[in-house]
Amino acid sequence: MKALVFHKPKDVRVETVEDPRIEESRDAIIRVTSTAICGSDLHIYNGMFPQPRNMILGHEFMGIVEEVGKGVGNLKKGDRVVVPFPIACGKCNFCAMELPTHCENSNIENYGPEGDLMSGKGAALFGYTDLYGGYSGGQAEYVRVPYADYGPRKVPDNLTDEQVLFLTDIFPTGWAAIDWAGLKGGETVAVFGCGPVGIMAMKSAWLQGAKRVIGIDIQPYRLEMARKSAKVETINAKEVNAVEVIRDMTGGYGADVCVDAVGMEADRSFAEKALNVVQLEKGTMKILEHCLEAVRRGGAVTVVGVYGTPYDNFPLHRWFDKGIRMMGGQAWVQRYIDHLIGLVRDGKVVLDDIITHTVPLAQASKMYDIFNKKQDNCVKVVLKP
Repeated sequence: MKALVFHKPKDVRVETVEDPRIEESRDAIIRVTSTAICGSDLHIYNGMFPQPRNMILGHEFMGIVEEVGKGVGNLKKGDRVVVPFPIACGKCNFCAMELPTHCENSNIENYGPEGDLMSGKGAALFGYTDLYGGYSGGQAEYVRVPYADYGPRKVPDNLTDEQVLFLTDIFPTGWAAIDWAGLKGGETVAVFGCGPVGIMAMKSAWLQGAKRVIGIDIQPYRLEMARKSAKVETINAKEVNAVEVIRDMTGGYGADVCVDAVGMEADRSFAEKALNVVQLEKGTMKILEHCLEAVRRGGAVTVVGVYGTPYDNFPLHRWFDKGIRMMGGQAWVQRYIDHLIGLVRDGKVVLDDIITHTVPLAQASKMYDIFNKKQDNCVKVVLKP
């Protein structure tokens, strides 16, 4: 089969690789009909997360069931499914608590309570380095899906791939960013980052009762997409001090909720990059700092942008003095997905309006470069195997 293979940072190629096969009784083989490039894939592409061996990337994918193992009774050949990006067994202690990203059984070699950069990781993720299980991803013609009786969900036949593809990751991730904040209704929500996850957080904020939603970014084309797709007010943080503007917009208080949908790969100056080297850090936590500054006292900050290392000078004093509630991590897709499928089915949310590029899988390497360099007004790429 053909698949997008990571070789080393900035080197990804579509190549012929061995077809996947059933290895465990709860496996399924999926013929991929649509897959997408995620901002999180760029963390591997840019070397932010180490990956020493070649690996098929991709954790946002859907397709048709081709084969199932003996232990899979809820799926059959021909079923059309979306696949959550966390790989979870559905039976361990954490899965019983509906915390699939902390599954004890999918990432045996690297699982543990520590949560460190190189050890004690959580559940496995499709196509997301050996640290997260080493499973081949979905930017391919076929993929092996473990625990297929727990993760994949059948989708309505009357919905297109594009309408439901983002149920695999970015919509549940955006939903989690708002769910974790615990909206009561009527809040002002500021989302830092107008990429795909940020825009999904904005859509989710409206759905969960926000009165006002503000998107912050430095790229004009992404700010335009946020206004068009999520119907939000926007701030160009390259032109103004976003924190001060948010306070001005909220009577001096700050937003009730701030969402970090950027993570460690926010734009950095040369001096910031040099400091990273000295402090053995990767990337920056400047967006998280902005969230802590821009949120009101007693407000909430949620983090769905990815962070992979510790950072010196974490503003613990600000978190403590302002009494801020914080929550972050990988989204609990299996907990949310059934409800979110219903929202899409019932027409309460549109997901495919952020797609800017739909190309054959053969062009994946080129699209990684364009997406990474923020060229061609590229917000979201869908690949067709």
